[in-house]
Amino acid sequence: MDKVRFGIVGIGNMGSIHASYLFKGEIEGACLAAVCDLKQSRLDWAKEQFADKIAYFTDYKEMIASGLVDCVIVAVPHYDHPPICIDVLNAGLNVISEKPIGVYTKQAEELIEVAKKSGKVFGLMFNQRTNPMYRKAREMVQNGELGELKRCVWIITDWYRTQSYYNSGGWRATWSGEGGGVILNQCPHQLDLWQWIFGMPKTIRAFCSEGKYHDIEVEDDVTAYAEYENGATGVFITTTGETPGTNRLEISGDKGKLVIEGSSMKFWKNKVPERQWTFDCPEGFARPETEVIDIDYSSYKLPLEQHQGITQNVTNAILKGEKLMAPGEEGINGLRISNAIFLSSWLGKPVDLPVDGDLFYSMLQDKIKNSTYKKVVEEKTANLDGTYGQK
Repeated sequence: MDKVRFGIVGIGNMGSIHASYLFKGEIEGACLAAVCDLKQSRLDWAKEQFADKIAYFTDYKEMIASGLVDCVIVAVPHYDHPPICIDVLNAGLNVISEKPIGVYTKQAEELIEVAKKSGKVFGLMFNQRTNPMYRKAREMVQNGELGELKRCVWIITDWYRTQSYYNSGGWRATWSGEGGGVILNQCPHQLDLWQWIFGMPKTIRAFCSEGKYHDIEVEDDVTAYAEYENGATGVFITTTGETPGTNRLEISGDKGKLVIEGSSMKFWKNKVPERQWTFDCPEGFARPETEVIDIDYSSYKLPLEQHQGITQNVTNAILKGEKLMAPGEEGINGLRISNAIFLSSWLGKPVDLPVDGDLFYSMLQDKIKNSTYKKVVEEKTANLDGTYGQK
């Protein structure tokens, strides 16, 4: 194989972006070969853009059986990520799933098992892993530059959405259509980065406010507190009901503090580690000298970043065996955190990770029973309501 032929399931907000850069030839060694959507309006848009240069389908199973594609990008509503990815892998094709990997961990576990047995490339569209600031932050943490980790605080409140946004699709912000709100739709990237950089927590206590700022049934305001095996703690705060918002990641260790905000990345470096200083210093109020360093992360920039960067990486993995930046199986980590956030809030108490998957699924089903979004056909053909492409 000298070129990876991509097919896309769902050509709405995200799928259309993937289709456009692939069609323009922005990914070396790849091309757009086919798209699939249930909505005729989306197919009409695609035909205006791509004419007769690609194939068009309304049934993704026909597309993956056509012999026209080698890898499929799945960009549909959340519940449908695992079953479609499983069908793609079982057909002997490679796959990239949009985030999140699924809504509940039982889904993700089944998909990961199928992917392992398939021997095919399974990637996740965690495009923020290509961001040079987060790549540099991860290296600094893993190399011990911050010393023993103490605290991680992420305030990510610049996800502002109006009611019009939520009204734009019947599946949005519903338990049965989307499976959650700001945590499951807007924050999978940050939850992934949180654990990718700082590690997985052992316990979470969370508070999710449902419909606090919008006429929706799912959460639009969340505060989560996490505890780690080494005694470190973390706080994750997010909402879609605040403007102007903040996006600030602060990681503290005994050797200093790293802060990422906007395009700024600063390291307050202790000349003497705090743990050493606190027991050696004879003065009660003295602090170790601190150097403030503006971190240069320019060398961590990739030739392609964001969505194109992940797609290029998966293409290279298929053609050259390149290591994946966002392996599909790692998608369960962020999902475990989001499931724990939901379950803790629903139960009103701390929960240990990984959470009881059966309990979470049962409580989610209770939410779905009272959901305002109703599927019009049986589960196996749920997508016939035209939800493809609405991601």
